[in-house]
Amino acid sequence: MKTQPMKERGFMRIALGLVLAFLVVGCAKTEQSTTEQPSQTAAVPADNSGRNERDRNDATKTAGDQAENEADRTISQNIRQAIGADDSVSTNGKNAKIITVDGIVTLRGPVKSEKEKTNIGAKAQQIAGVKSVDNQLEIAN
Repeated sequence: MKTQPMKERGFMRIALGLVLAFLVVGCAKTEQSTTEQPSQTAAVPADNSGRNERDRNDATKTAGDQAENEADRTISQNIRQAIGADDSVSTNGKNAKIITVDGIVTLRGPVKSEKEKTNIGAKAQQIAGVKSVDNQLEIAN
């Protein structure tokens, strides 16, 4: 009966050794890929760094400036629906930021062309309750 526990201990040691070997190999691969990523990320600058600097200016409207009253929220919602219903508007155009404060609408974000910028601005102007539109949409390169 003493031989069976010895075999079990040997099996446990082998199993434990295999588990440790897999952990060591897995950790080595994780460390390698982790060290490779920063160099790849550092080589490609962030696309929107300049925009981030501009958005820190208090005069620049951002999504956080959207008014919480029902009239302004409804205006933004109606503009979003009008843009979304137009199949000629690009995905970027459909994702434009719409900020409404006291009936004044600010449009921001990238669009594919000057024509699309004008089209989205016109749709916003046609919505009931809009006093004016500040079209800050940018043509993407």
